[in-house]
Amino acid sequence: MSETAAKNADEFLTVQSITVETKGLLFDMDGVLISSTGSVERSWQRWCKLYGMTNAEEFQVPHGTRAVDIVRLLKPEFNEAQVAEGQRLIEDLELADTSDLIVLPGVKPLLAQLPQERWAVVSSASTRVLIGRLAAAGLPVPERYISGDMVVRGKPDPEPYRRGADLLGFAPSECVVVEDAPSGVGAGVAAGCRVLGVLGTHPAEQLRAATWLARSLEAIAVKVKADGLELRFTPVG
Repeated sequence: MSETAAKNADEFLTVQSITVETKGLLFDMDGVLISSTGSVERSWQRWCKLYGMTNAEEFQVPHGTRAVDIVRLLKPEFNEAQVAEGQRLIEDLELADTSDLIVLPGVKPLLAQLPQERWAVVSSASTRVLIGRLAAAGLPVPERYISGDMVVRGKPDPEPYRRGADLLGFAPSECVVVEDAPSGVGAGVAAGCRVLGVLGTHPAEQLRAATWLARSLEAIAVKVKADGLELRFTPVG
């Protein structure tokens, strides 16, 4: 590449990249920090078979939705005891199926740079699955997290992300949510947060409600400042 071409390329990247100031980061877990899609889909299809549901192998998991809400959706006739039993079973299945669970690109170096008080995980997974899945992936369990069984209403309701912002001690508007699923993006927007949607589990057109889109956390550069964080990345279209 000639010196002129290199300069033009550098200028193009500079123009395209943006800088975002935030007090804290609220990460979804599955699809943002780790890839667990295979485990989730296999486990739910097995769950459906165990409960005698027809076409179990064709069940499409509504990713980003709490397991308890999926159980209620699939089995509206269940009483609360049966719902709890169904939730426990899907948790057992998911925790036993971790063979292809992987940490997504850019996650480890990004988390290593963040002060503990500046980030939290806000997941639809239960506490049991959240801790088990992070441990299986070799990621640290954060000091601050909101799991699916810590809220009354799960995503796309804004409660999880409002609780996450409160856990960090900031207003929702001072936080950036990092999400991969439409339900999570909707929850972050409804909570009053800015939302960075990352591609991978859903196409860009399903995440258009997000403030910005990025290809992965590998595209995010972070600078820790005295009063917060500075994020730099090149947004997708």
